[in-house]
Amino acid sequence: MAFLLGCEKAGVDFPSEMVFDEISLGVDTGDRIGIVGRNGDGKSTLLGLLSGAVEPDRGRVIRTNGVSVGVLAQNDALDPESTVGHAIVGDRPEYEWAGDARIRSIIAGIAGDIPWDAAVATLSGGQRRRVDLARLLVGDDDVLMLDEPTNHLDVRAITWLARHLNERWREGQGALLVVTHDRWFLDEVCSSMWEVHDGRIEPFEGGFSAYIMQRVERERVARVTEERRQNKLRRELAWLSRGAQARSTKQKFRIKAAQELIADVPPLRNELELKRMAITRLGKQVVDLKNVSVLYDKWVLQDVEWLIGPGDRIGIIGENGAGKTTLLKVIQGKLRPTKGYVKIGKTVKFAVLSQHLDELNAMGDDRVRQVVGRFGHAIMLDGRDQTPKQLLERLGFSNADLNEPVRDLSGGQKRRLALMLILLEEPNVLILDEPGNDLDVDMLAAVEDLLDGWPGTLLLVTHDRYLMERVTDNQYAIIDGHVRHLPGGVDEYVRIMEERGSAGEGACPAPASPSASAPSDGGMSNQELRALKKTLQSTERKMKTLGTKIEGAKARLLEADPTDFVALGEVQAEIDDLQAQLDELELVWLETADALQQ
Repeated sequence: MAFLLGCEKAGVDFPSEMVFDEISLGVDTGDRIGIVGRNGDGKSTLLGLLSGAVEPDRGRVIRTNGVSVGVLAQNDALDPESTVGHAIVGDRPEYEWAGDARIRSIIAGIAGDIPWDAAVATLSGGQRRRVDLARLLVGDDDVLMLDEPTNHLDVRAITWLARHLNERWREGQGALLVVTHDRWFLDEVCSSMWEVHDGRIEPFEGGFSAYIMQRVERERVARVTEERRQNKLRRELAWLSRGAQARSTKQKFRIKAAQELIADVPPLRNELELKRMAITRLGKQVVDLKNVSVLYDKWVLQDVEWLIGPGDRIGIIGENGAGKTTLLKVIQGKLRPTKGYVKIGKTVKFAVLSQHLDELNAMGDDRVRQVVGRFGHAIMLDGRDQTPKQLLERLGFSNADLNEPVRDLSGGQKRRLALMLILLEEPNVLILDEPGNDLDVDMLAAVEDLLDGWPGTLLLVTHDRYLMERVTDNQYAIIDGHVRHLPGGVDEYVRIMEERGSAGEGACPAPASPSASAPSDGGMSNQELRALKKTLQSTERKMKTLGTKIEGAKARLLEADPTDFVALGEVQAEIDDLQAQLDELELVWLETADALQQ
């Protein structure tokens, strides 16, 4: 490992506070570092310090001669009069960049659907972000510093970016520093973590999962008094160990040690109790979509048959423009379908947390204390009453924050306040549209912890796959206007879209690029191929049968007497048994599909 850059006893002061005080650290070849911390603690400032954009007030920044650094800032510096092509490849002649397979792959992977000759000024914010990212990646820098690289990217583009960064350099070469709240992305691309807090940088070995475990271990050993914060971290670790990460072949931390650490941690959610409470609040019918189609200039939704029940926790995924917003409007009854009908239960009370937090606009001059004071009642969460003040504490608000005008709150504080306010309205169907925006990893954990105890039907739209799989029990994708269940979660969606090779966001071929050759079958014989395909088809039929049985059992659960806990328990046990069988078939299906792709 060779030293690339770093700082010695560096300090950075802002007019109102000291950001860093005598920090010393270094970046070596082969480092893949994720940077986490609370909003405002200095993560972006740290990148600026190491890249040379921020001058230290004390100490010094060191860089080995000849080391080049590429930076993706939160705000781009693209020339609005430039074309997309010029912004990405500059003045390089077409034969040069078009003949480079690496550059072609980057353009196709991240900006292939953006018109090559369009002016930067005409692009949306998300398109500008992807153009700026492509501009950076086509370079050949020794060190990449990425500040929130997943902003404005959908799940497919985020997956592509993680794969690209993992394959960009040979082992032991190059270096990566990334600031992001996307915990799945951190686990995929980082081999070490830096936590920024209280003017210091604390290093951790391993990706985000290992970072969580080490934080818990250090706090346990030190007998810290922040018991509530530790419990949230331990619940987070329980999710990591029990969920999809534990099935991964690319382990990020020691499973045996993790299991010992969380042996006394209860499940994240008491699904049976939450279902019972949801039925009590909602009845048996929530929303029923029958043969729903919506036509604009094209069919956005087609023949959607969907039964949303009490207590369902559903994640909705799809490319930008796939129809997620349209589907949510139809579900709420705000948009009448072109064909079919929507039946909404009589007791349903919707609440929506929008991306733009429009619901807070009318409160700009009010202080947080005034806003919360309008709600004198408590709500039921985690089986006990929670007052507005207790909810604020759980969501990270201090006593000083209560005196702040709503307009002066940070983006993350506004989002947490908006979530608390709609929970206080006591809805029984909650719709969350990108609730993780502007939240750091600790606040995301606090929001997840809050949602774990919320008894109602939850619909979540987000590009944060970790958040999606953490707080929902079932995921559905909108593909070509159809709503499709994803037994394999977000991974299944990514695989489906990659197999389709659709021309959606971040997947169109680059302009003027030679077409890519079709992948080979790796020398597999026709007989072997036929056998694998037969296994795949047989497994799909069995999965479909089990899925039908599970839906039937869930229907019986809805029809059961909500006060008959014995009957409810028996039906839930049947569902759990069927789901376990389905999980085993899904693993067989995924392994067979992987073999076919090789």
